[in-house]
Amino acid sequence: MNAETRSEMFARLLKQIPNPTTELNYSTSFELLVAVTLSAQATDKSVNQVTNILFPLANTPESIFELGEDTLRDTIKSIGLFNSKAKHIIQTCRILIDKYSSNVPETRKELEALPGVGRKTANVVLNTAFGQPTIAVDTHIYRVANRTAIASGKTVLEVEKKLIKFIPDEFKVPAHHLMILHGRYVCKARSPHCIECKLLDLCEYEEKNL
Repeated sequence: MNAETRSEMFARLLKQIPNPTTELNYSTSFELLVAVTLSAQATDKSVNQVTNILFPLANTPESIFELGEDTLRDTIKSIGLFNSKAKHIIQTCRILIDKYSSNVPETRKELEALPGVGRKTANVVLNTAFGQPTIAVDTHIYRVANRTAIASGKTVLEVEKKLIKFIPDEFKVPAHHLMILHGRYVCKARSPHCIECKLLDLCEYEEKNL
């Protein structure tokens, strides 16, 4: 796939989704960090149900730390891996208070040093909260990138690096959410809506569902 085709694909997606963003509910970079931490192996819908209860109670590093691990665990217990997530969030709050004046750091290295924050979570925060040109390759992005041939790869990291290399500069920031939303609602795993897809004539997927 050449640069012109990739550019046209993202232009079409952006026209269809003019303001692509996360479906997680948040109002601050800290709330986003907590929500993304909770979202590992969980749906955005289930995370929003939990944060709709949590954030009115506590939505700053200080207030969640004061809430305590036990209360936090009870509040998020409907989410998978809630034990480890509660522990990591409390530890993260302590670090943010002590080291960053309760602010969320804006570099990958600093974010990945926080408990429970891996490359994917860091990429989401950097892109969504701080507008940096990062791509957090989840199952949707991995599928869309390989199916369309925008960026083919056998590993998440390989796909991420190719996306950063090949996506035209003007689409590097919105590309993350454009691909997630396209994968979630159109280029689905089991039954892709190819006939409705705005990228149909450009997509290199050989098994189109027509």
